[in-house]
Amino acid sequence: MVVLLRGCFLEKKIFNRGMPPPPPPPPPPPPPPRALLPWVSSAGWGVSYSPSHICALKDSSVIMSCTYTYPTGYNITKVFWTKNPLKGKEPPDLSEDPEYSQRLQYLGDTQQNCTIRLSHVTQKDEHKYCFRFITNKPDGKWTGVPGVTLTVTDLQVEAPERVTEGHNVSLTCKSSCTLTDRATFIWYRNSQPLTERRDRNNQLLLQSVRREDAGRYSCALHGHSYISPAAHLNVTSEYNPPKGSFVAVSPCCEIMEGDSVTLSCSSDSNPPAEISWFKGGMFVGSGRIYSISNISSDHSGEYKCKSRNEHGEKYSDAVTLNSFSALQSGRFYCEAHNQHGSQRSDAVTVTVKDPPKGAFVAVSPCCEIMEGDSVTLSCSSDSNPPAEISWFKGESKLSCWIWSFSAVQSGHFYCEAYNQYGSQRSDAVTVSVKGRTDHLLT
Repeated sequence: MVVLLRGCFLEKKIFNRGMPPPPPPPPPPPPPPRALLPWVSSAGWGVSYSPSHICALKDSSVIMSCTYTYPTGYNITKVFWTKNPLKGKEPPDLSEDPEYSQRLQYLGDTQQNCTIRLSHVTQKDEHKYCFRFITNKPDGKWTGVPGVTLTVTDLQVEAPERVTEGHNVSLTCKSSCTLTDRATFIWYRNSQPLTERRDRNNQLLLQSVRREDAGRYSCALHGHSYISPAAHLNVTSEYNPPKGSFVAVSPCCEIMEGDSVTLSCSSDSNPPAEISWFKGGMFVGSGRIYSISNISSDHSGEYKCKSRNEHGEKYSDAVTLNSFSALQSGRFYCEAHNQHGSQRSDAVTVTVKDPPKGAFVAVSPCCEIMEGDSVTLSCSSDSNPPAEISWFKGESKLSCWIWSFSAVQSGHFYCEAYNQYGSQRSDAVTVSVKGRTDHLLT
């Protein structure tokens, strides 16, 4: 029985009795120095990887450096890389795998160099990769195990949720393994690169932070496209008066009676102020937002908000919601206060528009009308913008104004008020004319 060494696995070949044994093979050449090729067999077969463990950044390209050796008298017929080889099973060629064929590039040769490049690596590529070569002789096959272990990592920014103005803070760009390649870290704030912040250290130190240092921080490696998810850094002051106060009105455009209006009072203070709303000295709500639903004239009045924290409180100046023809319109602003100061927002204008309502007809003179008298019918309505008026007698629309009435012109009259938001008809009024008819309106 002769034992042959194939790759890293042993195979046995048993020769039938009575058959002459094969001639002894020539003595193998001396192996290369072990310092250069640590995975070399005593027969001169071997593969060396440098390094044998790689930590790579997600979406980057990885170089797996590799050299191999084999005895004199053998010729290389095929070289390829495989992953996770199993004993007793022919390993597959990664270059024929659709998941690798477009990303794997062989940089070596058929002599000694077996280096490859694997592009756009992800966590799915975390395997053990081995080089395999085949020669022109049946016993000349070799798989270099244990191979190269690949770990793929992304980047995460580790930062405190909030820091006080004037203090120092350190942000760390973390990976799940120690990156194999010597890396230069790049930092971003609000998606803009901090060009002055390039360091081989994975930490970003902000000294004596200011409020301008607040934002969303992310990190990357120089020469790589991958950027980490952002972490938010909030910078606060120990104590500060309200500033940047403003009122936001929603909806911001045309408001019709019956709609809802929201007033928002914003204040920048530390600690944050509690907001209370008052109408004419009576508490009506709390919180940064005050909503008026189904807006009407009942909401007219003076409103003010109160800002309060543990350091003090102060009322804003009152704002008046005026009612114009049952409409709630006016200029609104808020004022934020604490014991350190106050600031008033710019005023915003709320204009409420609605369809005509309350249309009615008045007759003058209101009592007995004689033939030949002049009679005035007037139509009133409440709307914004002002309504157009049409007149009707019975079901017929009148195209001209009646200056004097005769008995023939007696009847039921009404008006219709309309604008772009709607229309309304008045109740009909009856006009009775007494006496003979001397002239008629035709």
